[in-house]
Amino acid sequence: MNRDAQKKELGHTGEAVAAKYYRQRGYLLLNHNYRTRMGELDLILYKDGGLVFAEVKTRTSAVKARPADSVDSRKQRRLIAAAQFYLQRSPYADAPVRFDVVEVMPVDGGWQVHCIQNAFQL
Repeated sequence: MNRDAQKKELGHTGEAVAAKYYRQRGYLLLNHNYRTRMGELDLILYKDGGLVFAEVKTRTSAVKARPADSVDSRKQRRLIAAAQFYLQRSPYADAPVRFDVVEVMPVDGGWQVHCIQNAFQL
């Protein structure tokens, strides 16, 4: 398996781990990898009348930088634009919205999940 394929597989695994994390906390997964021309939304979740747009960052280690550090202001603007596109086409257009960044890293044969709620605002 080449490096790009490994990276893509790691990303999909991290998104599945993050989705399970949210489901265990009572969230309903509405969409996974929702694509727009502005970018992709990794996870769109619903709970208690509100929506969560979760950006999942999976790394094999945090040696160089924390995974969330890659969600800079430019990436945030693209995620916000993609979320607005989604909201315009969804029945949840008036729901409260939250943006989370979820860091997923392997630990002792399992996965460590660190969820940064309200990582940035709409």
